[in-house]
Amino acid sequence: MPFAPVNGQNIYYEDTGGRGPAIVFSHGLLMDRSMFDPQIEALQSQFRCISWDERGHGQTADPDHCAPFTYYDSADDLAALLKFLGVEKAVLVGMSQGGYLSLRCALIHPDVVAALVLIDTQAMMEDPEQMPHHEALLKAWMEHGLSDDMAATVEHVVLGEGWSGADQWRAKWKQASPINLGQSFATLALRDDISPRLAEIKVPALVIHGDKDAAIAPERARAMFKALPNARWVDVAGAGHASNLTHPEPVNQAIEQFLNSLR
Repeated sequence: MPFAPVNGQNIYYEDTGGRGPAIVFSHGLLMDRSMFDPQIEALQSQFRCISWDERGHGQTADPDHCAPFTYYDSADDLAALLKFLGVEKAVLVGMSQGGYLSLRCALIHPDVVAALVLIDTQAMMEDPEQMPHHEALLKAWMEHGLSDDMAATVEHVVLGEGWSGADQWRAKWKQASPINLGQSFATLALRDDISPRLAEIKVPALVIHGDKDAAIAPERARAMFKALPNARWVDVAGAGHASNLTHPEPVNQAIEQFLNSLR
């Protein structure tokens, strides 16, 4: 199994290899590397595609232990993974939480970042109006497990309504351990606002956002887009939070066009 022993972690990753430019995919909260399968399938013939499970998620997670961490730690993990794989510079593709760590990687490890693709993410802190709902759901989930009603709520927020592939994700969410849930949500809730630093990020950026995103309002992503010095914007009509997963065709097209423009 491909694991990278970096920063005191045992990070699970997958790497298509190849001679093309490197792209590294960082997933959202409650997700794992497989959420980028549609993008890797579309791009692997032209690019070296690397995906990984972040702290507290997927096969990187220890079900019995998850030490406190920040998204700067996750950014360090990403840079260390690239070094472990012998990749000097990569395009960072991050969805939601993956965007938080990718932006921070661009700030603290600028030499490894060729460009950014930011999917349904933001530079601000969490919306304070949403936090009480998050906290109540998390408390019930950790104490009693994920009920069908709670799973439906999470599905609505992350995947939108009626997506055909939702069953596999509900099954994964029900297997999440309380320790990983608690620490992952704490990291989300306690992150800093990096909006004032976005002007430091000079690399080209593509901002993609579902116009039905119930987790991050599009205006929050637009604020990030406007603050980045060299950014493009793409709306994904009808898509919710995980637009790359539920609406892969327009997202893949936008990413491929952006990557080809960098050559």
